[in-house]
Amino acid sequence: MIDDVLLRVTGLAKSVPGGRELFRDLDLVARSGQLIAIVGESGVGKSTLLNIFAGLDGADAGHVAVEDIDLGSLDEPALTRLRATRIGFVFQAFHVLPYLTLRQNVALPLALVSADRSAIGARADIMLDRVGLGERGDGYARDLSGGELQRVAIARALVHRPAIILADEPTGNLDPDTAARILALFSDAVREDGVAAIIVTHSEAAAAIADVVLTLTATGLTERRGVE
Repeated sequence: MIDDVLLRVTGLAKSVPGGRELFRDLDLVARSGQLIAIVGESGVGKSTLLNIFAGLDGADAGHVAVEDIDLGSLDEPALTRLRATRIGFVFQAFHVLPYLTLRQNVALPLALVSADRSAIGARADIMLDRVGLGERGDGYARDLSGGELQRVAIARALVHRPAIILADEPTGNLDPDTAARILALFSDAVREDGVAAIIVTHSEAAAAIADVVLTLTATGLTERRGVE
């Protein structure tokens, strides 16, 4: 039987400058097709945890493995390539580039690993269509609303068929209707592609779409709700 574990975290610990401990002895397993929501008080370290999962920040102790590859065993070029090919990240602030077209923004992860411009453009157009922006590939990101920017960010996170999607407050500062549409798009895409997804959120609506909801505290992650 093929192991469907895509992210395995063991014994993770992290403190901030000044010595305040964010968390310790943190374990997590995320499987193919599973959507996990992580909730907790502001300042508890949710965004930091997500950055550690992506290899954007380091832990004080413990291990993070993506598809059985320990991030700590990789040098920076190898880590950059792993992020570019196996991890999709939806940032809280979108990080969509305003003076690029929507197609160019979505295609960025592919452009890092491929020189086939026609294939890159075609895949970006497919993803824009999936998030309801298929007719706007030649438009510029600077002209979009917040909800549209978030849909571009989701398309970009999924375009390279990653194993893991990490999303930091994917519905933050959006109106309820736009947030609901984005959550539906996100959930559908995760299940269709069979990736593992982890959402950090304050939103109960976002947590409600998850298979498992975990609360982050200084002593690790506690399951609040599970779905068989």
